[in-house]
Amino acid sequence: MEQLLRAFAEEPDFGNVMSGVRQGFREQLVSGLAGSAKAVMIAAAARELGRPVLVLAHNMFSAQKIAEDLNECLPDSALLYPAHELTVAEGALASPDLLSRRIDALSRLAVGYRGIVVAPYAGVRKLIPPPRVFAECKVELSVGQELPLEQLVRRLSEIGYERADRVERPGEMGVRGGIVDFYPLNEPLPYRVEWFDDEIDSIRTFDPADQRSVDKRTHVTIWPARETVADGKRLQSVALQVSDLLEQQLGKMTDRLARERLRETILHDVERLREQSSFTDIYKYIALLYPERATLFDYMPEDTLLVIDEPLRLIETARQMDRDEAEMIADMLAAGKMLPGTVLSKNADEVLHGKPFQTVYLSLFLRQVPHASPQNVVGFVCRQMQNFHGQMHVLKAEMERWTKSGTRVIVLASGRERADRVRRVLTDYQIPVPEIVDGNLQNGFELPSVRLAVITEGEVFSQRQRKVRKSDRKIENAERIKSYLELKPGDYVVHIHHGIGKFLGIGTLEVAGIHRDYLHIQYAGGDRLSVPIDQIDLVQKYVGADDKEPKLSKMGGADWQRAKSRARKSVQDIADDLIRLYAERQAAPGYAFSPDTPYQAEFEAMFPYEETPDQLRAIQEIKADMEKSRPMDRLLCGDVGYGKTEVAIRAAFKAAMDGKQVAVLVPTTILAQQHYETFRERFSGFPVTIHVLSRFRTRKEQQETIRGLAAGTVDIVIGTHRLLSKDVKFKDLGLLIVDEEQRFGVTHKEKLKMLKANVDVLTLTATPIPRTLHMSMLGVRDLSIIETPPENRFPVQTYVVEFSASLVREAIERELARGGQVYFLYNRV
Repeated sequence: MEQLLRAFAEEPDFGNVMSGVRQGFREQLVSGLAGSAKAVMIAAAARELGRPVLVLAHNMFSAQKIAEDLNECLPDSALLYPAHELTVAEGALASPDLLSRRIDALSRLAVGYRGIVVAPYAGVRKLIPPPRVFAECKVELSVGQELPLEQLVRRLSEIGYERADRVERPGEMGVRGGIVDFYPLNEPLPYRVEWFDDEIDSIRTFDPADQRSVDKRTHVTIWPARETVADGKRLQSVALQVSDLLEQQLGKMTDRLARERLRETILHDVERLREQSSFTDIYKYIALLYPERATLFDYMPEDTLLVIDEPLRLIETARQMDRDEAEMIADMLAAGKMLPGTVLSKNADEVLHGKPFQTVYLSLFLRQVPHASPQNVVGFVCRQMQNFHGQMHVLKAEMERWTKSGTRVIVLASGRERADRVRRVLTDYQIPVPEIVDGNLQNGFELPSVRLAVITEGEVFSQRQRKVRKSDRKIENAERIKSYLELKPGDYVVHIHHGIGKFLGIGTLEVAGIHRDYLHIQYAGGDRLSVPIDQIDLVQKYVGADDKEPKLSKMGGADWQRAKSRARKSVQDIADDLIRLYAERQAAPGYAFSPDTPYQAEFEAMFPYEETPDQLRAIQEIKADMEKSRPMDRLLCGDVGYGKTEVAIRAAFKAAMDGKQVAVLVPTTILAQQHYETFRERFSGFPVTIHVLSRFRTRKEQQETIRGLAAGTVDIVIGTHRLLSKDVKFKDLGLLIVDEEQRFGVTHKEKLKMLKANVDVLTLTATPIPRTLHMSMLGVRDLSIIETPPENRFPVQTYVVEFSASLVREAIERELARGGQVYFLYNRV
């Protein structure tokens, strides 16, 4: 992307803006730039000026898009400061993900970050602790440091960490003897600190799933686990102020019920402030906790350049947020939940008219910005790139026009495979191949003044751009059984050699001068067994058929060995049946598919998202099975939306490239149509014929598909149980994909067995039936699991709050403004 930034920096209007910044102009207005051209200009300015830049967008969606483009232009240069846009829900609906990202941003700014910060307007209006207070909350720990354990525990509690028996989630801490566990919000793994007297003996990271140590560290920096942080002295002072304000307000009230309601609510808050306990409603007292009334502006260096994107839209958003907050405060005052005079944020006039930085307004159209007096007005001539929708003759005509005018054309493509595809397609259509750069923007643009045209790959082929996903820590197969390892004291466990015991907890013992973690298990007669943590595979959680407590085994006795012998005999009977069932299939010769071709790599590169680690593992396992001579029988488990269909599509492409037919069997006509559309989109541009067979098709269309399957002219067919009809014959079926097998009836499954004879079978499911899963767990059927959520797939967050009409209205308005959908469920018609 360096070439693009250099080319943009040559634009005379860009030089004009930079000159204005250097001359100290307080405000400048820039018009004409649209879409990604704005981000390119901001990136070029940040690089040329070498100063911090704060970019304000009107909402979170726009801020995310700008941040993505900036990080493409200048890798890892832009820091996104996310904020909840529901003013009414600010306290009650605190998203853990957004909170951790805000804490990370504030912690980096507090120690002198001088890069680009992108924030929605909601992020700069909200009151937060001053930078000095936030920086003082930082806790530094080093091996060999003298620090009493109790002092650290007290400090962690002050900065928002909550006590837990077992530390598994960010923001939790736990104490066990001379060990303190804590999970910082901005770290991928929790930490375990061990003391020897008052000296820190060791610092280690550990896996929250199995509690085993991962890596040794010599130092760790701990930042707060919540934004509203305060020490005991500050909380006590606020408790006194709130008590005084309450008495003053009660003296003015005449309604007895309202007085009692207010007294009860506020006194409860005062009590929690005195106890120094964390509670959701503490945000109501933010202005009393921090009289400085700091915002994100206070965290930015003095020489920051402020860039406001679409100022008129941002001002409109600011006014609406002021109205929403005023309504929310009025509702809470009426309900006796808040004291008059409560201040939660700065209003639009304070934020927009009291800006402490040089400001550049970016507006698509040249319009007057209210209360602004720009000293320099610059109008770029910039056109947003059209979408060619794969129409190469239109692109060819444009390329000829650009060539005649001497315009430099840059095509952005993500990755080598996609760049090669662009080059090959342009060559096939006899279009001169322009400069192809490895990169990705939301959209392209044309700058006639410097004869520059930027086209994204998505605009050429009308396909979505490939998103960049930052790699998370590697998830090993050992974590697949984490549900069995989530032990807490009192749980019953089974040791493979000693039998059933009661788990007492994890502790550290010194053996031969070496400190190690051990699982402590109690057996019958009070006997205790300490199992080294690295032998945890010998211990599993006890799972019984009912809720009865099991009988503890006796260490060294013969009862456990006899019980294992009886279990082996029962398993043998089941195994005999399973072996007979699958022996015929294992012995039957299958088709060994060829290794991946260059077309396979190109096809996979066209996937518009970054694959998750689990998807990549599943794809490799399936391909390895397909390339073997025995028929594949693999079960692919994964939650809805986790990418099972893409894995199946790649397997189907591999089969089609070898000249084999693929049948995709689904339980409903709607699902068949959805898969058909998905397959058609993914296979566009490749010579693969795809048909759908369901009752949505006319009799004539169905007959054409059936004839095509028999003749071999249809490569992939997607259908319901209609595929199992007697009149459906395949010329050369190589792969059968079954989606949600458990939703087919007994009759259909019998026909399915006949179809499976000696073809490769891939079964997709989110909820496998017990027998199918049991076979997979025993290894009779191969199993692949997708547990990693895809990019931007956040866990569903459910909030239980008191009904508020303003909260409902604001949530609906925000979602509709984002282009989303809303379902409102009510208990009466």
